[in-house]
Amino acid sequence: MNKTVKNNSHPQSIAVKLTSRGEQFVVRGHPWVFSNSIVKVSNNPQTGDIAIIFSKNKNKLIAIGLYDSNSPIRIKIIHHGKNRVEINTKFFHQKIQLAFEKRTDLLKTTTNSYRLLFGENDGFPGLIADVYDRVLVIKLYSEIWLPYLESIIDSLQETSKTNTVVIRLSRKLQYSKSHGLKDGNVIIGALVNEVVQFIEHGVKFSANVIKGHKTGYFLDHRENRRRVGELSKGKTVLDVFSYAGGFSIHALANGADEVTSLDISKQALDIAKHNAKLNEFRGIHKTISGDAFQVLDDLIKNKKKYDVVVIDPPSFAKQESEISLAKKKYAELAKLGEQLTAKKGLLVLASCSSRVSAQSFFDLNQQVLNSRTRLFETYLKTTHDKDHPVSFPEGAYLKCGYYRFLE
Repeated sequence: MNKTVKNNSHPQSIAVKLTSRGEQFVVRGHPWVFSNSIVKVSNNPQTGDIAIIFSKNKNKLIAIGLYDSNSPIRIKIIHHGKNRVEINTKFFHQKIQLAFEKRTDLLKTTTNSYRLLFGENDGFPGLIADVYDRVLVIKLYSEIWLPYLESIIDSLQETSKTNTVVIRLSRKLQYSKSHGLKDGNVIIGALVNEVVQFIEHGVKFSANVIKGHKTGYFLDHRENRRRVGELSKGKTVLDVFSYAGGFSIHALANGADEVTSLDISKQALDIAKHNAKLNEFRGIHKTISGDAFQVLDDLIKNKKKYDVVVIDPPSFAKQESEISLAKKKYAELAKLGEQLTAKKGLLVLASCSSRVSAQSFFDLNQQVLNSRTRLFETYLKTTHDKDHPVSFPEGAYLKCGYYRFLE
């Protein structure tokens, strides 16, 4: 492995006691301990130290986490329960193996791209690992992993059978001086091209693993893309906030007559065009660059209709103060989408805002569509794909509603 991790610290074990409320959250399986929940901590802890959390009254082990002095989430839990375990290479390897086993059904399909580690939900808070064919992309959001990174990468590479490893860093870590890593560095193997090809349910795609968003692509919507593709044969499709054309390309590959990809980024639309050309299709692929709300309004004024309309916006509520505005935007998109959906057409509405609950999102869609004059049925409600398991409430962010119009 490229010896680029400049972290020379040797993690120590520290004993921690929490408030009653903090303890309750941990006992219920929550992976975060906020700084204001800590009553007592030993040994002048440093980032990456192993936090042994004891119950307030009976002094019994309830969880083990990693200490993060740079975050209000001061301890990130990596093990729940009364059993004392050694936090070492074997511990992390077993957790990685367990995560991989959860993905085996997905990997039996014609798919070679998947999320191997989904942060907190797989017991690795602040760490994401995605696989694109033979390329492993690891994204770090916290310095807690620096002392353990080398052995974790070895285990991830062994498990995924990849030959190239790319490291991606959150903005905060890019400015940190606690390591020698650089965002987009190839730390194992080599890349001929920073754009890597992969397959998703038989459809070819590409991801820029060096400079693309997150790790290069959004894998969480995979099953929804496959389903929309199957429902698009012989149809006209509008893919709003299309980014790299995930829904668009599945629709084209499954025999859609015409697909329009709409995104504010011309660069994203260029990627969508490139992805389309990786596959054989007979339909027409159009692109529109512009603000989605304005373009949708213009399309309505021009009396455009589509058999399938997919609206999958970026997160509108990254903090609590934005929730109200986010709901207004979702309502507006549902209203615009309904007006663009043809007779007996399908409207697909998605949200990736974790602060807007699935129940709230689906209720909002129902309310907006009920206020229109057309009859419709809720065809399906979905969440994350198999490689994005959810183990705590805040881990559930993706929701998608399918609404079929009866006239």
